[in-house]
Amino acid sequence: MTQTSQRPLRVLAAMSGGVDSAVAAARAVEAGHDVTGVHLALSANPQSFRTGARGCCTIEDSRDARRAADVIGIPFYVWDLAERFREDVVEDFVAEYEAGRTPNPCLRCNEKIKFAALLDKALALGFDAVCTGHYATVVLTEDGSRELHRASDMAKDQSYVLGVLDEKQLAHALFPLGDTLTTKDEIRAEAERRGLAVAKKPDSHDICFIADGDTQGFLANRLGGPAEGDILDESGTKLGTHEGAFGFTIGQRKGLKIGHPAPDGKPRYVLDISPVNNTVTVGPVEALDVTALTAIKPRWCGTPPSGPGTYTAQLRAHGGETEVTAELVDGSELNVTFTEPVRGVAPGQAVVLYDGTRVVGSATIATTVRRERVAAGG
Repeated sequence: MTQTSQRPLRVLAAMSGGVDSAVAAARAVEAGHDVTGVHLALSANPQSFRTGARGCCTIEDSRDARRAADVIGIPFYVWDLAERFREDVVEDFVAEYEAGRTPNPCLRCNEKIKFAALLDKALALGFDAVCTGHYATVVLTEDGSRELHRASDMAKDQSYVLGVLDEKQLAHALFPLGDTLTTKDEIRAEAERRGLAVAKKPDSHDICFIADGDTQGFLANRLGGPAEGDILDESGTKLGTHEGAFGFTIGQRKGLKIGHPAPDGKPRYVLDISPVNNTVTVGPVEALDVTALTAIKPRWCGTPPSGPGTYTAQLRAHGGETEVTAELVDGSELNVTFTEPVRGVAPGQAVVLYDGTRVVGSATIATTVRRERVAAGG
């Protein structure tokens, strides 16, 4: 069964001011639901206008959402969740980078804001569900439980950033865009047919609360400015300096500014970040090969798995799938082993497990196991 309900629901549509959430709200109305639009004010000092395709949550976005609600013919409100967003998403983002990890703020926002703070408030006000413009599908099974599945169109699937939702949250989630095979151009054409001015508005990219896209500058400002440290090779030899370990992520190649090539002439990549002594270790790409990982804080989109199982895993929002075996240990730690080594896996990222198209759950990567390499001449 699909997520379509047999009865009209009181639906709170989260409207960002973009085309996806506007079309999702319009489709919810068309499906017979009693829909109210809400724009989340997530910045204490919002900019007036967006900068191209960067950022969101500006005054312009709020006005775009209001205009879309007027065209659709639904009530519209702006809810101030800026303080909650700052505490649960922005401060978490800064703290994770300070600790040498690589967080995913979109995933944290879905967990803490859209399907926690917003959903809690919606249910308290008598709404049945929260509707968003995410591309994913909620399936109602024969036993009455709900499952989260990938969108019908894999190219637009956003189930990775929704893998933190539990069954209770899924019971009150509505994703009208998830079960239709439509290109983004067709979504825009639909918005135009509906008279929605956001039809031609650029999609948001990057991190919404860093409107200029300068993550390193944002972190430097929050963490007290440049903090010079050493860039080391795998043997501990100093190769250069950096202006703050927080400005790097595992697997990064560009922006190292070492100034001279490796002995073999091949590019170097970030292998390790140590906030304690403010060092960044670099090395060859093959040193990034990860064979296993341990993840913590698991969240399950239904019943937690028991015993070891075979799944596919996704490690970043726009990444591919890779085959793994995974086992939950003591209810709080997920051990994952890859069938083939993968690269660019960083602590702080989410690992999301799938059984076919069904999202099993997600957890935060704590540690990784690198593949042993044969020494040169060995």
